[in-house]
Amino acid sequence: MIKQLKQYLAPFIILAYILGDAYVLLYEKYYFYPYNLLPVIFFITYTAFFHLQQLVFFLSFCTPLAISLKELGLSQGPDLSIPTEPIMAGIMLIYILNQLSKNQIDKKFISHPITIIIILQLFWMFLTSLTSIDIVISLKYFISRLWFIFSCYIIIPHLFQNKKNIFTFVFAYAWALAIVVIYTILQHAKYNFNDKAADWVVSPFYNDHTAYGAALAMFIPVLLSIFFIKTVSKKVKIMAFGLFLLFVLGIILSFARAGWLSLIIALAIFISLLLRIKFKTLFFSVFILGSFFLVFKNDVLMSLGQNNTDAEGGFSNNVESVSNISTDASNLERLNRWSCAIRMWQDKPIFGWGPGTYMFHYAPYQLSKEHTIISTNFGTNGNSHSEYLGPLSEQGVLGILMVVILLIYTSFLGFKLVYSLVDNEDRILCIGLFLGLMTYFVHGFFNNFLDSDKLSLPFWSFLAGLVTFDMYYKKFEIKK
Repeated sequence: MIKQLKQYLAPFIILAYILGDAYVLLYEKYYFYPYNLLPVIFFITYTAFFHLQQLVFFLSFCTPLAISLKELGLSQGPDLSIPTEPIMAGIMLIYILNQLSKNQIDKKFISHPITIIIILQLFWMFLTSLTSIDIVISLKYFISRLWFIFSCYIIIPHLFQNKKNIFTFVFAYAWALAIVVIYTILQHAKYNFNDKAADWVVSPFYNDHTAYGAALAMFIPVLLSIFFIKTVSKKVKIMAFGLFLLFVLGIILSFARAGWLSLIIALAIFISLLLRIKFKTLFFSVFILGSFFLVFKNDVLMSLGQNNTDAEGGFSNNVESVSNISTDASNLERLNRWSCAIRMWQDKPIFGWGPGTYMFHYAPYQLSKEHTIISTNFGTNGNSHSEYLGPLSEQGVLGILMVVILLIYTSFLGFKLVYSLVDNEDRILCIGLFLGLMTYFVHGFFNNFLDSDKLSLPFWSFLAGLVTFDMYYKKFEIKK
């Protein structure tokens, strides 16, 4: 009898589901979409419990294609990216339950400096959420950061100890992003690749061209690095190079100037790696240049103010307009948002206003003389436009300090790994991940996207990749 039940159980469930679907379609149309999501939810739940590794690859593929509730017209309030953020939340819960039943976390991973910096960031974010001017918004922001960290950083070293999993993870994201690139180019072609249309033809997958450009910039170095790994099959090399060329075309047509700049700086870092320049030499060089900028700040700003090239009229004009702070509306609006962030910090220097609150409270801090044609009092058109000044206004001086420490230590770790990894192929792949990360750190001076799944997944995963190389891959001892 039990054997017969097992034999007919699956067909019975399928038949019951089809009949239920017919009933909903006829009498409860409002529940049609939620009802038809049940098989997807069941599949994801089953995969999470029994094939977590495959779920992470599935998550990587879904991320570029995910669409927010607002884009779907299902929410005017709190937003959620579907299906990625629910999957991330589920992975976090499953991981925590597994840890409670059986402690599997590597103590070496927990004690790694990058992990310690992230834990301190999370602790401070939680503390500033409790002191926030809007605790509900800040706690929501903190919880979303938690599921980004758990699903994109904490569990990644378990996968990346096997180098093939790094390739699978990268290609899963890259192939989905390629679909978005092709879709965007086709949409953009309808408007003769007009630079203004570039901002919204990426919808519904990305909220604007800058986030799209940042994602492309992160994957361009990684795909190129895979192409130069000798043991990779010819088929995979062709795939990697083809995606690389597509992404280069995509970022050119995106008119995302911050993305272009981030790749130029990544190229400069790569040249310094080829020349085997020590990190401390590079660090002090940047520090000295920064000091000179502060001393001659007025002269530099006066020189930049003479650039009136607008971001209209083609590729060359867009390049020249990067330094235009006199007439370019996009650049001027960034200066406006940055100024607001600094003024907000001055009012609440220790704990800040609370994570995620900038966009709701910056409006009164705008000065009329700094208003632009795209200024708004409603928190639209982006946030603080900075991964550095955003935490300063929302989490006080310690907020920006920990972001800067993360940047400095990640840079140090990248240089150390490139110079110390024994296997040449490990080194090449590590360079790709490191330069991809650096593009985002550079991009973070102009935009902030770590509150979204689109950029959080590659950022935290690439960071976990560097940590994995540091802990589990063979290295030479560097002479001091």
